[in-house]
Amino acid sequence: MKWKRDTGLSGRIFFTWILLLFVYLVFMGVLIALGLPSVFIIVIAVGMGLVQYFFSDKLVLMTTGARIIENDEYPELHRTVENLCSIAQIPKPRIAIMQSPMPNAFATGRSPNHAVVAVTDSIMATLNRNELEAVLAHELAHVKNRDILTMTVAGFLAMIASMIMNNFLFASIFNREQGGAWIIAGIVAAVVWVIATLLMMALSRYREFAADRGAAYITEDPDALISALQKISGKMDRVPVQTRAAAEGANAFYIIPAISGKSLAALFSTHPALEKRIENLEKVREEIRGY
Repeated sequence: MKWKRDTGLSGRIFFTWILLLFVYLVFMGVLIALGLPSVFIIVIAVGMGLVQYFFSDKLVLMTTGARIIENDEYPELHRTVENLCSIAQIPKPRIAIMQSPMPNAFATGRSPNHAVVAVTDSIMATLNRNELEAVLAHELAHVKNRDILTMTVAGFLAMIASMIMNNFLFASIFNREQGGAWIIAGIVAAVVWVIATLLMMALSRYREFAADRGAAYITEDPDALISALQKISGKMDRVPVQTRAAAEGANAFYIIPAISGKSLAALFSTHPALEKRIENLEKVREEIRGY
Protein backbone atom coordinates (compact mmCIF):
# COMPACT_ATOMS: atom_id res chain seq x y z
CA MET A 1 0.00 0.00 0.00
CA LYS A 2 1.19 3.49 -0.87
CA TRP A 3 0.51 5.57 2.24
CA LYS A 4 1.72 9.05 3.06
CA ARG A 5 1.62 10.46 6.56
CA ASP A 6 -0.52 13.58 6.36
CA THR A 7 1.41 16.17 8.37
CA GLY A 8 -1.27 18.75 7.56
CA LEU A 9 -3.90 16.63 9.30
CA SER A 10 -1.63 15.87 12.27
CA GLY A 11 -0.90 19.57 12.71
CA ARG A 12 -4.58 20.49 12.53
CA ILE A 13 -5.50 17.83 15.10
CA PHE A 14 -2.82 19.08 17.51
CA PHE A 15 -3.85 22.72 17.01
CA THR A 16 -7.52 21.83 17.50
CA TRP A 17 -6.74 20.06 20.79
CA ILE A 18 -4.85 23.12 22.06
CA LEU A 19 -7.71 25.45 21.16
CA LEU A 20 -10.32 23.10 22.60
CA LEU A 21 -8.43 22.91 25.88
CA PHE A 22 -8.20 26.70 26.02
CA VAL A 23 -11.90 27.17 25.21
CA TYR A 24 -12.85 24.46 27.71
CA LEU A 25 -10.88 26.16 30.51
CA VAL A 26 -12.26 29.61 29.67
CA PHE A 27 -15.80 28.23 29.59
CA MET A 28 -15.38 26.58 33.00
CA GLY A 29 -13.77 29.73 34.42
CA VAL A 30 -16.68 31.90 33.31
CA LEU A 31 -19.22 29.52 34.83
CA ILE A 32 -17.30 29.50 38.12
CA ALA A 33 -17.04 33.32 38.04
CA LEU A 34 -20.82 33.51 37.62
CA GLY A 35 -21.28 31.76 40.95
CA LEU A 36 -21.82 28.15 39.92
CA PRO A 37 -20.13 25.72 42.35
CA SER A 38 -16.54 25.18 41.19
CA VAL A 39 -16.33 21.64 42.56
CA PHE A 40 -19.54 20.68 40.76
CA ILE A 41 -18.28 22.13 37.45
CA ILE A 42 -14.88 20.41 37.72
CA VAL A 43 -16.44 17.04 38.64
CA ILE A 44 -18.88 17.28 35.75
CA ALA A 45 -16.13 18.35 33.31
CA VAL A 46 -13.80 15.51 34.35
CA GLY A 47 -16.63 13.00 34.38
CA MET A 48 -17.84 14.02 30.94
CA GLY A 49 -14.27 13.93 29.64
CA LEU A 50 -13.84 10.34 30.83
CA VAL A 51 -17.20 9.37 29.37
CA GLN A 52 -16.24 10.87 26.01
CA TYR A 53 -12.90 9.07 25.96
CA PHE A 54 -14.03 5.61 27.05
CA PHE A 55 -17.59 5.56 25.69
CA SER A 56 -17.48 7.86 22.63
CA ASP A 57 -18.11 4.94 20.27
CA LYS A 58 -21.12 3.74 22.29
CA LEU A 59 -22.56 7.28 22.43
CA VAL A 60 -22.33 7.67 18.64
CA LEU A 61 -23.82 4.21 18.05
CA MET A 62 -26.68 4.98 20.42
CA THR A 63 -27.31 8.34 18.74
CA THR A 64 -27.39 6.84 15.25
CA GLY A 65 -29.20 3.64 16.15
CA ALA A 66 -26.38 1.47 14.78
CA ARG A 67 -26.11 -2.15 15.95
CA ILE A 68 -22.85 -4.10 16.32
CA ILE A 69 -22.97 -7.27 14.22
CA GLU A 70 -21.20 -10.54 14.96
CA ASN A 71 -18.86 -12.39 12.59
CA ASP A 72 -21.60 -14.72 11.38
CA GLU A 73 -23.77 -11.77 10.32
CA TYR A 74 -23.04 -10.22 6.93
CA PRO A 75 -19.96 -12.46 6.38
CA GLU A 76 -19.06 -10.77 3.08
CA LEU A 77 -18.95 -7.38 4.79
CA HIS A 78 -16.69 -8.79 7.50
CA ARG A 79 -14.34 -10.33 4.90
CA THR A 80 -14.12 -7.05 2.99
CA VAL A 81 -13.27 -5.06 6.11
CA GLU A 82 -10.73 -7.68 7.20
CA ASN A 83 -8.97 -7.57 3.81
CA LEU A 84 -8.87 -3.77 3.82
CA CYS A 85 -7.49 -3.73 7.36
CA SER A 86 -4.73 -6.11 6.31
CA ILE A 87 -3.75 -3.69 3.54
CA ALA A 88 -4.05 -0.63 5.78
CA GLN A 89 -2.11 -2.38 8.57
CA ILE A 90 -4.60 -1.62 11.33
CA PRO A 91 -6.61 -3.90 13.65
CA LYS A 92 -10.02 -4.96 12.40
CA PRO A 93 -12.66 -2.73 14.00
CA ARG A 94 -16.07 -3.83 15.14
CA ILE A 95 -18.73 -3.51 12.46
CA ALA A 96 -22.19 -2.03 12.90
CA ILE A 97 -25.31 -1.81 10.74
CA MET A 98 -27.93 0.96 10.71
CA GLN A 99 -31.42 0.43 9.34
CA SER A 100 -31.97 3.63 7.37
CA PRO A 101 -33.15 4.79 3.94
CA MET A 102 -30.18 7.17 3.99
CA PRO A 103 -27.11 5.65 2.26
CA ASN A 104 -24.22 6.48 4.55
CA ALA A 105 -21.30 5.24 6.64
CA PHE A 106 -19.15 6.44 9.51
CA ALA A 107 -16.31 5.44 11.83
CA THR A 108 -16.05 6.12 15.54
CA GLY A 109 -13.88 5.14 18.51
CA ARG A 110 -10.98 6.57 20.50
CA SER A 111 -8.18 4.60 18.77
CA PRO A 112 -7.53 1.94 16.11
CA ASN A 113 -7.83 -0.71 18.83
CA HIS A 114 -11.25 0.60 19.92
CA ALA A 115 -12.86 1.54 16.61
CA VAL A 116 -16.22 0.85 15.00
CA VAL A 117 -17.12 1.15 11.32
CA ALA A 118 -20.83 1.43 10.57
CA VAL A 119 -22.81 1.34 7.36
CA THR A 120 -26.50 1.65 6.60
CA ASP A 121 -28.40 -1.18 4.97
CA SER A 122 -29.34 1.16 2.13
CA ILE A 123 -25.73 1.97 1.22
CA MET A 124 -25.05 -1.73 0.74
CA ALA A 125 -28.04 -1.90 -1.60
CA THR A 126 -27.00 1.28 -3.44
CA LEU A 127 -23.32 0.62 -4.16
CA ASN A 128 -21.59 -2.14 -6.07
CA ARG A 129 -18.80 -4.18 -4.51
CA ASN A 130 -15.91 -1.90 -5.52
CA GLU A 131 -17.78 1.24 -4.45
CA LEU A 132 -18.68 -0.20 -1.05
CA GLU A 133 -15.08 -1.31 -0.60
CA ALA A 134 -13.95 2.26 -1.34
CA VAL A 135 -16.38 3.68 1.24
CA LEU A 136 -15.19 1.21 3.86
CA ALA A 137 -11.59 2.13 3.04
CA HIS A 138 -12.50 5.80 3.57
CA GLU A 139 -13.81 5.02 7.06
CA LEU A 140 -10.76 2.89 7.85
CA ALA A 141 -8.56 5.80 6.75
CA HIS A 142 -10.23 7.87 9.48
CA VAL A 143 -9.27 5.13 11.94
CA LYS A 144 -5.67 5.02 10.68
CA ASN A 145 -5.44 8.82 10.79
CA ARG A 146 -6.66 8.86 14.42
CA ASP A 147 -8.90 11.87 13.82
CA ILE A 148 -12.17 10.55 15.25
CA LEU A 149 -11.69 11.29 18.96
CA THR A 150 -10.89 14.95 18.28
CA MET A 151 -14.17 15.37 16.39
CA THR A 152 -16.09 13.68 19.20
CA VAL A 153 -14.67 16.01 21.86
CA ALA A 154 -15.24 19.14 19.76
CA GLY A 155 -18.80 18.02 19.05
CA PHE A 156 -19.47 17.39 22.73
CA LEU A 157 -18.24 20.87 23.72
CA ALA A 158 -20.48 22.42 21.06
CA MET A 159 -23.41 20.34 22.33
CA ILE A 160 -22.95 21.52 25.94
CA ALA A 161 -22.69 25.15 24.82
CA SER A 162 -25.81 24.69 22.71
CA MET A 163 -27.73 23.32 25.70
CA ILE A 164 -26.82 26.37 27.79
CA MET A 165 -27.75 28.68 24.92
CA ASN A 166 -31.15 27.05 24.62
CA ASN A 167 -31.88 27.33 28.35
CA PHE A 168 -30.30 30.60 29.46
CA LEU A 169 -33.36 32.72 28.59
CA PHE A 170 -35.64 30.44 30.62
CA ALA A 171 -33.21 30.52 33.56
CA SER A 172 -32.78 34.31 33.44
CA ILE A 173 -36.55 34.87 33.50
CA PHE A 174 -37.36 32.48 36.36
CA ASN A 175 -34.25 33.16 38.43
CA ARG A 176 -34.45 36.91 39.00
CA GLU A 177 -31.62 37.02 41.52
CA GLN A 178 -29.11 35.58 39.07
CA GLY A 179 -30.86 36.48 35.83
CA GLY A 180 -28.01 38.73 34.69
CA ALA A 181 -25.47 35.98 35.35
CA TRP A 182 -27.41 33.53 33.21
CA ILE A 183 -27.60 36.05 30.37
CA ILE A 184 -23.81 36.39 30.51
CA ALA A 185 -23.50 32.60 30.59
CA GLY A 186 -25.74 32.38 27.54
CA ILE A 187 -23.62 34.90 25.63
CA VAL A 188 -20.41 33.06 26.56
CA ALA A 189 -22.01 29.76 25.57
CA ALA A 190 -22.92 31.24 22.18
CA VAL A 191 -19.30 32.31 21.64
CA VAL A 192 -18.02 28.88 22.71
CA TRP A 193 -20.53 27.17 20.40
CA VAL A 194 -19.38 29.24 17.43
CA ILE A 195 -15.69 28.58 18.17
CA ALA A 196 -16.20 24.83 18.70
CA THR A 197 -18.31 24.61 15.54
CA LEU A 198 -15.73 26.49 13.49
CA LEU A 199 -12.99 24.22 14.81
CA MET A 200 -15.06 21.17 13.86
CA MET A 201 -15.69 22.58 10.40
CA ALA A 202 -12.04 23.37 9.74
CA LEU A 203 -10.79 19.99 10.93
CA SER A 204 -13.66 17.96 9.50
CA ARG A 205 -13.35 19.34 5.99
CA TYR A 206 -9.63 18.64 5.87
CA ARG A 207 -9.97 15.19 7.42
CA GLU A 208 -12.49 14.23 4.74
CA PHE A 209 -9.94 15.11 2.06
CA ALA A 210 -7.34 13.06 3.97
CA ALA A 211 -9.67 10.06 4.32
CA ASP A 212 -10.56 10.22 0.62
CA ARG A 213 -6.84 10.14 -0.23
CA GLY A 214 -6.31 7.33 2.27
CA ALA A 215 -9.10 5.26 0.70
CA ALA A 216 -7.51 5.73 -2.72
CA TYR A 217 -4.13 4.57 -1.37
CA ILE A 218 -5.68 1.52 0.30
CA THR A 219 -7.77 0.35 -2.68
CA GLU A 220 -5.65 1.92 -5.46
CA ASP A 221 -8.99 2.69 -7.08
CA PRO A 222 -9.94 6.36 -6.59
CA ASP A 223 -12.55 6.08 -9.36
CA ALA A 224 -14.56 3.66 -7.21
CA LEU A 225 -14.78 6.24 -4.41
CA ILE A 226 -15.67 9.00 -6.87
CA SER A 227 -18.51 6.86 -8.18
CA ALA A 228 -19.64 5.99 -4.64
CA LEU A 229 -19.68 9.64 -3.51
CA GLN A 230 -21.72 10.63 -6.56
CA LYS A 231 -24.25 7.83 -5.98
CA ILE A 232 -24.61 8.57 -2.27
CA SER A 233 -24.96 12.31 -2.86
CA GLY A 234 -27.53 11.78 -5.62
CA LYS A 235 -29.65 9.45 -3.53
CA MET A 236 -29.36 11.62 -0.41
CA ASP A 237 -31.46 14.30 -2.11
CA ARG A 238 -34.32 11.78 -2.33
CA VAL A 239 -34.21 10.85 1.35
CA PRO A 240 -37.16 12.38 3.29
CA VAL A 241 -36.34 15.72 4.90
CA GLN A 242 -37.42 14.43 8.32
CA THR A 243 -34.93 11.54 8.09
CA ARG A 244 -32.08 13.86 7.13
CA ALA A 245 -32.99 16.33 9.87
CA ALA A 246 -32.94 13.54 12.48
CA ALA A 247 -29.46 12.47 11.34
CA GLU A 248 -27.87 15.94 11.21
CA GLY A 249 -26.45 15.66 14.72
CA ALA A 250 -23.94 13.05 13.52
CA ASN A 251 -23.02 14.79 10.27
CA ALA A 252 -19.38 15.25 11.27
CA PHE A 253 -18.97 11.46 11.20
CA TYR A 254 -20.82 10.57 7.99
CA ILE A 255 -19.06 10.19 4.65
CA ILE A 256 -21.73 12.46 3.10
CA PRO A 257 -23.59 14.89 5.40
CA ALA A 258 -27.35 14.66 5.85
CA ILE A 259 -28.50 18.27 5.38
CA SER A 260 -32.19 19.00 5.53
CA GLY A 261 -31.89 22.67 4.53
CA LYS A 262 -33.90 23.69 7.59
CA SER A 263 -31.10 24.11 10.13
CA LEU A 264 -27.73 25.69 10.72
CA ALA A 265 -26.13 22.49 9.39
CA ALA A 266 -26.63 23.92 5.91
CA LEU A 267 -24.45 26.92 6.85
CA PHE A 268 -21.90 25.16 9.05
CA SER A 269 -21.13 22.24 6.74
CA THR A 270 -18.68 19.70 8.10
CA HIS A 271 -17.71 18.44 4.64
CA PRO A 272 -16.08 19.99 1.58
CA ALA A 273 -18.13 20.30 -1.59
CA LEU A 274 -18.49 17.10 -3.61
CA GLU A 275 -16.78 18.75 -6.60
CA LYS A 276 -13.72 19.56 -4.47
CA ARG A 277 -13.55 15.99 -3.18
CA ILE A 278 -13.67 14.63 -6.71
CA GLU A 279 -10.90 17.02 -7.78
CA ASN A 280 -8.83 15.81 -4.84
CA LEU A 281 -9.35 12.18 -5.83
CA GLU A 282 -8.49 12.89 -9.46
CA LYS A 283 -5.14 14.28 -8.31
CA VAL A 284 -4.54 11.12 -6.28
CA ARG A 285 -5.41 9.05 -9.35
CA GLU A 286 -2.71 10.85 -11.33
CA GLU A 287 -0.27 10.32 -8.47
CA ILE A 288 -1.01 6.59 -8.26
CA ARG A 289 -0.60 6.20 -12.02
CA GLY A 290 2.66 8.11 -11.92
CA TYR A 291 1.66 11.02 -14.15
